[in-house]
Amino acid sequence: MALVLHGYRYSVYVRIVRMVLAEKGLAYTSREVNPFAADVPADYLALHPFARVPTLVQDDFVLYETTAIARYLDEAFAGPALQPTAPRARARMAQIIAIIDSYGYWPMVRQVFSQRVFAPAMGNAPDAAMIADGIDKSHRVLGALEALAGDGGPLAGGASWSLADLHLAPMMAYFVAAPEGAFALRGFPKLVAWWRVMSMASSLRDTDPGLPG
Repeated sequence: MALVLHGYRYSVYVRIVRMVLAEKGLAYTSREVNPFAADVPADYLALHPFARVPTLVQDDFVLYETTAIARYLDEAFAGPALQPTAPRARARMAQIIAIIDSYGYWPMVRQVFSQRVFAPAMGNAPDAAMIADGIDKSHRVLGALEALAGDGGPLAGGASWSLADLHLAPMMAYFVAAPEGAFALRGFPKLVAWWRVMSMASSLRDTDPGLPG
């Protein structure tokens, strides 16, 4: 029943799964895979034909796609429940995750964070135009999440964190690591209140990948 998580340490999607594993109190083994490498290993491609991360392996059961992995871990193992049971709250959780994936990841992570923080850490110059475009697009995402968020509590409502919170947290951590991202967040008081609490979660702090160099 050993769990093996294949992934790239700097990936927000790998960190989401690591947070779920931490919240559930599950032991696992990590295998590093860089999906941006020119030569992704053939044995990994046999697990994930699209060469993305993460992939979870449990004995002969192979599962990729972050939301599928997160829900499997929550439903298959003991520990705190990370999905609401009420239909509307569960639907809200799924909606928030979809918003983050469809509209938030690219501007917040790939444009703002990657250009302002990660590129310099790798010795590359940031692209100011890409950062500005990312901030502009992020405002709509943050506005949509602000409209759905509670008053500083779990995003999907209820008394405890759900997969929606764990999905947004790694992306928000990267976003606010850029000064432009931290400034943009200030305009959304409910998200500010949420982040003030969520940023202190041990599952987030303990999975911080740091930066290269």
